[in-house]
Amino acid sequence: MTDRPLRILQLLPALGDGGVERGTLEMAAYLARRGVENWVASDGGALLPALEATGTHHIDLKVGRKSPLAINANATKLARIIDEHAIDIVHARSRAPAWAGWLACRRAKRTPHFLTTFHGLYSHGNGLKRAYARVMLKGPLVVANSAFIRDHIVAVYGFPADRIIVAPRGVDTAVFDPAALTDETISRTRAELGAAAGQPLVAIVGRITDWKGHRYLIEALPLAENKRFHLAIVGSGNASVVDALKSLTGELGLESRVTITGSRRDIPAVMAAADVAVSASTRPEAFGRVAIEAQVMGTPIIATNHGGSLETVIDGKTGYLVAPANPAAFGAAIDAALSDPEALRAMGQTARAHVLTHFTVNTMLEKEFSAYEKLLGTD
Repeated sequence: MTDRPLRILQLLPALGDGGVERGTLEMAAYLARRGVENWVASDGGALLPALEATGTHHIDLKVGRKSPLAINANATKLARIIDEHAIDIVHARSRAPAWAGWLACRRAKRTPHFLTTFHGLYSHGNGLKRAYARVMLKGPLVVANSAFIRDHIVAVYGFPADRIIVAPRGVDTAVFDPAALTDETISRTRAELGAAAGQPLVAIVGRITDWKGHRYLIEALPLAENKRFHLAIVGSGNASVVDALKSLTGELGLESRVTITGSRRDIPAVMAAADVAVSASTRPEAFGRVAIEAQVMGTPIIATNHGGSLETVIDGKTGYLVAPANPAAFGAAIDAALSDPEALRAMGQTARAHVLTHFTVNTMLEKEFSAYEKLLGTD
């Protein structure tokens, strides 16, 4: 390398509104603040304006296409981009972009470093799937978004633990700031979520799919001793799953106690408006941003006791860990949480301090950037 500023290219399928996408945007902004010239190649999406506002260069390229022909074509295009912009590090954040990026690094005239971030549990049920996912391990280092994912990489793929850098996801404390919300905003949000004045509010936020466990939370309502609280389901997703949840609510006679809002952009306000938040996933979350987004707003979380939640939630101190797919366990945890409002508020403050200490965006980005430094031998 020369003394010129570092140049980094991130690869991901598109710039939607998921955790991978937000992590890419956060890293791009961080690099720009450090004076690092950086590029992102993707198929664009909702976060594109925010990305371009950081001064990051966007390359419109469908790097998420999975066919061998598409991967090969993308690799050729990326090799030209690597040479044209003198890219030092190619950082891929999912498998198809990683294949294109890895091949591009081998085809380019210059030799950039190749890095990946494992953002989730990729399919690995047979040899073919494991072979496809192994591209995420082609570089000398791998970033894992939780200790759970690090252990998964070691157990499933036999990758050396000392070549994995754990960079837990984090919250943007400038965005998730309870002090930035007025009482009027909180009251309005509570009303929009279906809660009456003085009524306890339980919220579950996230994409609506079968494995997110919404149905078990609805089934918990009749089992909980507390019959006063209102449940807000915030998020969009599979239409058939949403319809099934609405049917279940009707069958249980809970129409007046459950509100399904669809997607909302004011998640900090939603979390602050809730007395308790829930993450009901039936499969382990690779990390699970919902848990830390609730806690940093001073709202205790009830989460299923597997995956990333075991790292982000301290049972009995910042929230509650319960068995997955267990309505009775959810009902009992809700009863425990709502039984003592003062204790719940104190738990919320402990939860916020926990996140501020361990799970901020700055902490995440510094750890992820340390992978760049290790690749370049400058740490």
